[in-house]
Amino acid sequence: MTSVKFLAEENLYGFEISGHSSRDCDDQTGKIVCAAVSSAAYMAANTVTDIIGDKADVSVDEAKMVFVCKKPSDATVKVLEGLRLHLTALSEDYSNNIKISGGAKNVKD
Repeated sequence: MTSVKFLAEENLYGFEISGHSSRDCDDQTGKIVCAAVSSAAYMAANTVTDIIGDKADVSVDEAKMVFVCKKPSDATVKVLEGLRLHLTALSEDYSNNIKISGGAKNVKD
């Protein structure tokens, strides 16, 4: 199962994704969900760092991705809120494959 934890204080500032990798996705649905999560996470991280220009600490290994932006701009917060919305919708359709937790006070849990 893929677990996504959103990091927040007043606003979202990062996320941790674990348990998603080709070895942990043992069926076709799991592989599709893993690919969707990876694609969305990389798009969010690249948008924040390469398009918006905010600095972030990013670490990736086989089954874990951690993204932390210590001073997120308003644009970065919106990108992270969009990622959370997208992955939450995915979790509603594939509740056996993805679990979402965490978030900001002003973002629906």
